[in-house]
Amino acid sequence: MGSTLRFSGVFMGMTITEKIFARAGGKSTVRPGDLVNAKIDMIMCHDVTTPPAISMLKEHGIDRVFDPEKIAVTPDHFQPAKDIKSAELHKRLDTWAKDKGIKYYYPLGKAGVCHALLPEQGHIRPGEVIVGGDSHTCTYGAFAAFSTGIGSTDLAASITTGQLWFKVPASMKFILTGKLRPGVYSKDIILEVIRRIGTDGALYRAMEFVGPTIKTLSMEARMTITNMAIEAGGKSGIIGFDEITKDYLDGRLKGKQDYTVYESDADASYIYTDTVDCSSLEPLVAFPHLPSNGKVIGECAGLAMDQCYIGSCTNGRIEDLRVAASILKGRQVKIRTIIVPATPEIWKQAMDEGLMDIFYEAGCVISAPTC
Repeated sequence: MGSTLRFSGVFMGMTITEKIFARAGGKSTVRPGDLVNAKIDMIMCHDVTTPPAISMLKEHGIDRVFDPEKIAVTPDHFQPAKDIKSAELHKRLDTWAKDKGIKYYYPLGKAGVCHALLPEQGHIRPGEVIVGGDSHTCTYGAFAAFSTGIGSTDLAASITTGQLWFKVPASMKFILTGKLRPGVYSKDIILEVIRRIGTDGALYRAMEFVGPTIKTLSMEARMTITNMAIEAGGKSGIIGFDEITKDYLDGRLKGKQDYTVYESDADASYIYTDTVDCSSLEPLVAFPHLPSNGKVIGECAGLAMDQCYIGSCTNGRIEDLRVAASILKGRQVKIRTIIVPATPEIWKQAMDEGLMDIFYEAGCVISAPTC
């Protein structure tokens, strides 16, 4: 499914990431290390990195947005605003989005954690190149897309040109096998991977997750895995397309409904391959001060805690809240416990399902969606 590379008379297949870059760069083939000027299919903008990008464009007299239908905007980190500076960031973002006619703008009241909001609202498609001014933009790779975080300078360039150059990353393959035991989740899988390779083990590489365990995971669980690729230094995380992906996308996609599915060739080249027996995993806790400092739950017995936070772009989805509610039902929290649904829709769904009642009765603090 796709093109092949030929070196010294030997044909070599391409990975899913390489195929996406070949398409985006208008090439028949690419290999790791190639420089590609890629067309961007979707840009995510939030309240922290976008205002500086807007300022850069203004300073250079650039007023153009390449396509107002290929940019999604939401306040995220500081919403509701925590102080005057945060409110000013929101104001600048709001003024810019309205002035440029950004079609997919989610203002306060509709805003949420960007990496939960964009997939939920149908802005992520397989086979596309997606960038965002946030390191965890790699989340969207769960949908068989190439997705990566960029800084404000590259964000400014993307907004006005719709293009960025990339060095095609080498790919790493992680084969996930075995059935997860009760109380073990996809967060434990990615923490185990990071524990093995370290926080720089995937530096500027595409982390590709395959194997039978993937087939048992929901899209929410898959997004948790790709979300944390950056915690291993990865340029991106990616999971192939299947019926679970299709079921999530059906009825959600906004704008363009069609997409292209790419698969890695059987003879594609990987710089590193590892197998994780997920049936042997225990719940993991990342100790200070690195996500690679994972300890099995048994090593944590008796340690005092000050606060529990259930939310974020990694674990604030409805699936996470259901798990938390199943544990807290009929119990009282002993420490400050903060619940943060990632989007307004998740907040309402949790309320409709009675999860908010459980959290309230358990003594939790329930927040508006925010990162």
